[in-house]
Amino acid sequence: MFRRAARNLLRRPVPSSSATAAAAAAAARGAPSRPFSADAPAATVAETAGAAFVEAWKKAVPNIDPPKTPLSFMQRRPPAPPSIPSKLTVNFVLPYASELSHKEVDMVIVPATTGQLGVLPGHVASIAELKPGVMSVHDGNEVTKYFVSSGFAFVHANSYADIIAVEAVPLDQIDASLVQKGLADFTQKLNSASTDLEKAEAQIGVDVHSALNSALTS
Repeated sequence: MFRRAARNLLRRPVPSSSATAAAAAAAARGAPSRPFSADAPAATVAETAGAAFVEAWKKAVPNIDPPKTPLSFMQRRPPAPPSIPSKLTVNFVLPYASELSHKEVDMVIVPATTGQLGVLPGHVASIAELKPGVMSVHDGNEVTKYFVSSGFAFVHANSYADIIAVEAVPLDQIDASLVQKGLADFTQKLNSASTDLEKAEAQIGVDVHSALNSALTS
């Protein structure tokens, strides 16, 4: 769905010269411009979205207090510093745990769907979808490696990186024999699958275990 929506965006027609001129004229008149999301303070975004949610909740369920949302717990993100800091601040979270919280490191490398993505202090603001593979955290001579199944990496302009994974485990805690067994089992399931659902589930298992096997043997 995400990729289809992205392709649809790419199919939008290029604005005509008259539309471009109108936009330039509006800018010249001092029309307000929308800031980039990476430049907007997190607390301001959270307060605006939270207020809209509370208002909608009260209209739908006026007799029950609205629940807390994830935006309620967001901390204000520091603005981009005037100079590039020496460290990258990383938050690495899973649905059930926080592996790294405001950890200052030299670099983090994540397995993006477009290839290995290295993030250093001062990296341009970006979003990357993760694929099964190894994420490495570099702090001086210490390198900690995790195998992540999927997720997203959000790199902010202020040398902060938020990495959200569906599942992750330190690479040194993975049993190579179980990986080999899992790969064989899912390969057999894929060969004997008779429905599209069975084929899709088996293919996911093959992809993940193949990535695990590659991570352990590289």
